Order: sequence, then structure tokens, then C-alpha cells
Amino acid sequence: MSGLEVGILFTFILFGLLALRIPIGVAMLTVGLAGYVALAGWSPALNYLKSAGYDKYSNYTFSIVPLFLLMGEFATNAGLSRLLFRSANSWLGHRRGGIAMATIGGSAGFGAIAGSSLATAATMAQVALPEMRRHGYSGALATGSIAAGGTLGILIPPSIVLVIYAILTEQNIAKLFAAAFIPGLMAALGYMIAIAIFVRRNPGDSSVRRRASYRERWRDLLQVWPVVAIFIVVIGGIYAGLFTPTEAAAVGAFSTGLLALLKGRLNWRIATRSLLNTAQTTGMIFLIVLGADLINIFLALSRMPQELAQAISNTNLAPLLVLVAILVIHLLLGMIMDSLSMILLTIPIFFPVVMSLDFGFTPDETAIWFGILTLVVVEVGLITPPVGLNVYIINSYARDVPMLETFRGVTPFLISDMIRIAILLAFPSITLAAVWWFF
Repeated sequence: MSGLEVGILFTFILFGLLALRIPIGVAMLTVGLAGYVALAGWSPALNYLKSAGYDKYSNYTFSIVPLFLLMGEFATNAGLSRLLFRSANSWLGHRRGGIAMATIGGSAGFGAIAGSSLATAATMAQVALPEMRRHGYSGALATGSIAAGGTLGILIPPSIVLVIYAILTEQNIAKLFAAAFIPGLMAALGYMIAIAIFVRRNPGDSSVRRRASYRERWRDLLQVWPVVAIFIVVIGGIYAGLFTPTEAAAVGAFSTGLLALLKGRLNWRIATRSLLNTAQTTGMIFLIVLGADLINIFLALSRMPQELAQAISNTNLAPLLVLVAILVIHLLLGMIMDSLSMILLTIPIFFPVVMSLDFGFTPDETAIWFGILTLVVVEVGLITPPVGLNVYIINSYARDVPMLETFRGVTPFLISDMIRIAILLAFPSITLAAVWWFF
């Protein structure tokens, strides 16, 4: 068989293993190694394996992953999600659907220091769900808004998924963080608008709580200053040239850990648990990254991405049409895969295709625009049936709410997401504006 045929065959085998629920890191390692052996033989494969792990993990940039994960662990233990939700609820809770809007605001704020969608969803569920139940919110609106708000964790910087994309495609992490700002704010605003429309069409699904006094509002707002301070130090430090992204992650982890300690929320037991959780998650991510590296080498040997890019180029299809098709594939995969796994699996195949197309931008701008679009579509997959991971996480906290009711609740947010994707596709300058401004 030719290299291209081997590449196609082993790609189908990979998806077959995933369908059998083999862990994606193991599946990618197995298929990548088998494909490498099939194309180059055992000796080159073993020679590569003996140094691949060290070469990959000794990369200084990779240390940003456990540091941002630890920052999220400390932020959760410091109770910052509760402070953010209470402040947003003081300002928005008196409106119809206001507590759900406050959930979105709190999720956006917590996502800015946690960097993980699943962590944001799980943490906000513990804070916001009891409050919405106490005020008579329907199960659909309560669980749907928390699940949707959780997706902001991977879009608003710092984002673990965005860091992995930057490493895979050799892009500037700071530029990608800047590009994610406006789409992240658009997501939060779009979700609040979706809630406003939902409660007007279904007035029985929400209620109105008492209006907080301005004294209460400003008091609650002042209590979230540590979150603002950490965000400014971490993100502002990057753009002011004070830190590299990795150094900023270290400063952020130290700051949130110190904050948790000062609040009396951090002891040896909690610190140990936070470090173990970080280590376990990092180990899982690094295993998948090593598998993706083997897949990358195998695909390069098979020349499948290059052949695919050439085939698409020969069809003379409009570049935007090709990009839409790739995003649709991501959307479909998002229904059955988690975000990080999908990024690591598809980027080696689709990134060369996108970079071969002419959108009228520089290669760096094209890579950044594609990265943010991919991230947005991956984010949508977290609340898309049949396997929206955020929905399943929220369901574990609200077992009395049927899954179908939660999926009904996320429908308005999915519509908002589709509109946002269309806008970002039609107007790339929205994504690139912050990059042009800062760089």
C-alpha cells in the first residue's frame, strides 16, 4: 500500500478504537506507533520512542499546563466562584432571569482564572444551582445556564485548550489569548441575551428576587477585587512584557494559592489534594500529547495531510467553504468527544489544510483566526447532544432534572453560539482586532 492508503486505513482504525471507548491517549499511541512501524519499520520507530517523551516534555513551554491547572485548583478552594456569583447576582438578580444571567457573569469571571470548562461548570453548579432552585427557576433554565456558562472556561483567557493549540501549531500564546478576548465577551453577552429572550417566552421558568441596594452591590463588587487583581497581574503582566506566559502562570498559581491560604481555605490536606488533582490531569493531558505527537509523525510520513490539502486546492473550492466544512466536522465530533482530545486529534490533519488556503491574511493571522474559530466550535460541543460533557456534569449535581430537560435548556445558548460563529466567520477582524492592537 502507498503511504496515503496506510494513512487513511490507520485513521479509520483510530476512530474504530475510539468507538470501542479505548482511552484516546492509548488509542493515539497505538495507532501512531503501528503506523510508524508500517511505513518506516521497527528500528526507526524504537529510535524515535526512546527520546520522544523527553524531547516533548522537557519543552519549557509545557510547564504552563500544570501551572494553570494548579491555579484553577487553588481558585476553586479559595471560594472565588462564590464571590463572583454573589457580586453578579447583586447587580443582575432582580431582573427576570437575572440569577441565570449572574451565573453566566460568574462563570466568565471564574473562567478567567480557572482556564477549564469542566472545572468552571462543576464549581458554578455548586454555587448557583441552590440559589436558582430557591427562587423557583425551572430545571431547564437552571441547568442549561450553568452548562452553557461553563463553556466560557476554555474561551476566556487563560485557556488550557488554547495553550495546547498554540504548542501544537507553534503559535504565540500571548497573541492567541488576546484574540480570544472579544469572542469570549461576545459569548457571555450572547448568553445573557439568550436568557432574556427565553424568560420572556417562558415567564414561568424564572422569578424575580428583591432588588439589592447600591450599598450591597458595591460591597459585593469590592469583594471580588482579588479576582480582578490576579487577572490583571497574570494577563496584564504578559502584555506589559513583565512575564512570559509560563512565568505569568507561575505568578497566577502562587497568587491564588496565597489568596486561598489567607482566606483560611488552604491547609496541608487541601494543598495535597490540589497537587494530586493537578498531577493526575497533567498526566492525562501529557499522555494524549505524546499520542498526538506519534500521530503527527505517522501522518507526516504518510503525507496524508499534504495530499488532502493538495486535493482540496485542486477542487478550486472557495477557502471559506472549506473552512466551514472543517468547522462542521469539529461540531459533529464535539457531540461525542471532549474538547482537548478533539483538538489533539484533528489539528494535525486540518491545520495544514487551512494554512494552504488564501484568506488574505498572513500565516500567523490565519492560524490565530482558525484557532479561535476551532475553540468556539469545540466549546459548542460541550453542550451539544448526545454527549455534551458539561450537561452530564451538571446532571450529576441535579439528578432530579431529566437529561432531556437540560438539553432543552441549552437550546437557546446553542442558537446564540451558531450566530456568534457566523459573525466570527464573516468578520475575521473581530478576532484579530486585539492582536493588531497589542502587537
